[in-house]
Amino acid sequence: MSIHLLPDILINQIAAGEVVERPASVVKELVENALDAGASRIDIELEEGGARLIRIRDDGSGIPADELPLAVARHATSKIASLDDLEAVATLGFRGEALPSIASVSRFLLASRRREDERGAALQVDGGRIGAVEPKAHPPGTTVEVRDLFYNVPARRKFMRAERTELGHIEEWLRSLALSRPDIEVRVSHNGKATRRYKADENDAAVRLAETLGEDFVRAALQVDHAAAGLRLHGWIAQPHCSRASADQQYLYVNGRAVRDRNIAHAAKMAYQDVLFHGRQPAYVLFLELDPHRVDVNVHPAKHEVRFRDARLVHDFVFRTLHDALAETRAGKDGSLAAEVAAPSSAATNMVPQYGADRQAAEGRPVASGSPGYGAAPSAQSPLGLRVREAPGAYAALYAANANTAAGLSQSTSQPAVDPATLADDGKAPPPLGYAIAQLHGIYILAENADGLVVVDMHAAHERIGYEKLKAAHDSIGLRSQPLLVPVTMAVAEREADTAETEAGTLAQLGFEVTRSGPQSLSVRSVPALLAQADPAALLRDVLADLHEHGESRRVASARDALLATMSCHGAVRANRRLTIPEMNALLRDMEATERSGQCNHGRPTWTRFNLAEIDKWFLRGR
Repeated sequence: MSIHLLPDILINQIAAGEVVERPASVVKELVENALDAGASRIDIELEEGGARLIRIRDDGSGIPADELPLAVARHATSKIASLDDLEAVATLGFRGEALPSIASVSRFLLASRRREDERGAALQVDGGRIGAVEPKAHPPGTTVEVRDLFYNVPARRKFMRAERTELGHIEEWLRSLALSRPDIEVRVSHNGKATRRYKADENDAAVRLAETLGEDFVRAALQVDHAAAGLRLHGWIAQPHCSRASADQQYLYVNGRAVRDRNIAHAAKMAYQDVLFHGRQPAYVLFLELDPHRVDVNVHPAKHEVRFRDARLVHDFVFRTLHDALAETRAGKDGSLAAEVAAPSSAATNMVPQYGADRQAAEGRPVASGSPGYGAAPSAQSPLGLRVREAPGAYAALYAANANTAAGLSQSTSQPAVDPATLADDGKAPPPLGYAIAQLHGIYILAENADGLVVVDMHAAHERIGYEKLKAAHDSIGLRSQPLLVPVTMAVAEREADTAETEAGTLAQLGFEVTRSGPQSLSVRSVPALLAQADPAALLRDVLADLHEHGESRRVASARDALLATMSCHGAVRANRRLTIPEMNALLRDMEATERSGQCNHGRPTWTRFNLAEIDKWFLRGR
């Protein structure tokens, strides 16, 4: 067969195979065009999961009547005009393929009107055959109607799923849109019934997060916002105890564009690895902003992926930002979005919390004669006053035993228990975890704070404290190398040998001394001292794979941390170990000062709390 040019309709149908995967792809492309046109409200009507009808109306800038045929022509766009524009794309759409591709596999109608025009115009396209532009009454904005998707491509139509499945894909994409554009109102109807409405409110992030991801995410969301090296990362990450079985709540936006990026997903997973159960996935909504020249968005036909000019820098920036944010999840500290939304006024925050007579009076409770407020010092005869004055030295010995047995490292003594009477005299609020009042079944510590009851899993908490101290001690001395008596020769792929050669300095920082001994062989002379008993060849292969794909590797640190976690677990206090009140209070103070103390080394929560309002409900008080 001789070489010949393909007809335009077939070219568009081929392009549709890349751009239009299913009805959700059509919705995505059309809504992105509406956003690029400056729309503030978008109405989406669907029938049969989008297979029968997709109609999208917007109140954007509109299209002149004489440009309607150009809008459905291949590679016609108003968004770029030169290579410089392409290298710094700021709009969601830019390739000029969406409308002609969609029109080639559907019965298509495009109607629009600019605000300055007296009337609108419409253009019909049937399976790629373009009709004439006709006048049409239309409000300012644009309407795109797509009927009978893939009606002329039966093979593609067979691959469409059930109505409910296709609708689910559309709803998931709209959820992603709603998270990134809280300033846009979106209304959705399906088979004639209103199904979803996202109201525009860019000033209340909690409302949009609750609408899309649920109240649980809002209660567990930590807000992050960090800028460095020309990069800015902001958004929300869920605390570790709200991890997921799958990656269904991981939303990433690069310069406002929803994308999937393995490099950033890997960085986020690494940031969470110290606080998650094995196999669990973090949840997050993250926005990465950088100079458009530093990211290529023209690497995927449907614009799902991007390519960074400096992927290693981006990976490290995301990892460090999330790692540091999670380090602040100390027990007793609530940095969640829900806490910020529910925070009292600054005047109320500066007051000493009401707990005793003042709070009881405020809640209408009977006040016993002489009942002190929380700010008053416990009497020397009261049980709390007696307990908090016990000597705190026992817990220091307990902790030192753990550290010495677990790692052979000298540890400083634990923080002493704090006398609440001193705080009361200074007019300061009590510590977040309060003061211990009892031990339950030798497993849990019960403490009383300004809001109610705190329950602590003493083994899990002590395990995290010991683990963080062991990590800090090892970080201070760095990763030491241990020379092998006999160098190990490894047969590797040529790509792995190339990586080992170019990343020799990075490998040395990780404790490996590796030289290339042939096109497909390496000679390992030293390994990280702490992991000398592990399989050096397997560990090195994993490190090389990470360096090749992500530009850095935390395999050595992860293997070291796993060993330290085991050591701290064995050294932590066990169930049925009876602690004195000073020991319990010292443990609470250490929790408040230790990074990531909200979870143990395996991702389990170390503490929880019940405020008085919750406890009142248990006993139907006030009803």
